[in-house]
Amino acid sequence: MASDNSLWKSSAVDVLRADPGFDLDNFDRKGTPGFTGNKSDGERLLGERGQVLSDLQELLYANGRSGDKRSVLLVLQGMDTAGKGGMVRHVIGHVDPSGVKHAAFGVPTEEEKKHHYLWRIEKELPRGGYLGVFDRSHYEDVLVVRVHDLVPPDVWGARYDEINDFEEKLVAGGTTIVKVAMFLSLDEQKERLEERLDRPDKFWKYNPGDVTERKLWPAYQQAYSAMIDKTSTEHAPWYVVPCDRKWYSRIAVTELLIDALEKLELDWPKADFDVEAEKARLAES
Repeated sequence: MASDNSLWKSSAVDVLRADPGFDLDNFDRKGTPGFTGNKSDGERLLGERGQVLSDLQELLYANGRSGDKRSVLLVLQGMDTAGKGGMVRHVIGHVDPSGVKHAAFGVPTEEEKKHHYLWRIEKELPRGGYLGVFDRSHYEDVLVVRVHDLVPPDVWGARYDEINDFEEKLVAGGTTIVKVAMFLSLDEQKERLEERLDRPDKFWKYNPGDVTERKLWPAYQQAYSAMIDKTSTEHAPWYVVPCDRKWYSRIAVTELLIDALEKLELDWPKADFDVEAEKARLAES
């Protein structure tokens, strides 16, 4: 599982974790924290470390098939065009899809609106041995809901503690949560939206509502700041990733996942049958 990781002068886990008092206003969205290489280095490293991630995920899946209840959940939260979909394709794309539980959370359906906001989240949690991926998440209910005044402040304000309790129970049950807050600059978002309008193969990704949401940028930044401040906990910290450079954000998230999986200290499950006897039976067959 070895690969050249010397281009990281400080680990992604250390440099991207949101410390108390994290200042989003002065966060460099074009930065490459901890990484000393350039784009070509990053793209090469993504392939190498992607193989490491793939091997570790196979270990997780194998252990799950043998009854291990542990899982890993990657939460991707960010503004439109931050690169959540690309993260799934270029990072999670390295691993075996049979061991992945992916869910994208958009506007709640009429059925979902009838239930508690965590109802739809609980339905999509990964079971033992799986790598879960949330494209948006339960945090929509302290972000979009807050910015658009969909419920009173005392309602969304109580959700921070509720989410912390929910995640603490998940961790206690064997789920490692990797929460990634993806931030791009307003100018970069505009360029990405312009590209979608310039390319017919990108029209399907364009949503006119994204331009409307841009006018609410300051309110969203306040909501994200509060989210990080109130829900970056010891059991489920936030990692804040600059996303103006897609190549950097992808290798950063790859490193975060590798770290989470390595800390599980997995090994290949022992055979629950007599190996020598099965060799003999196979030889005679």
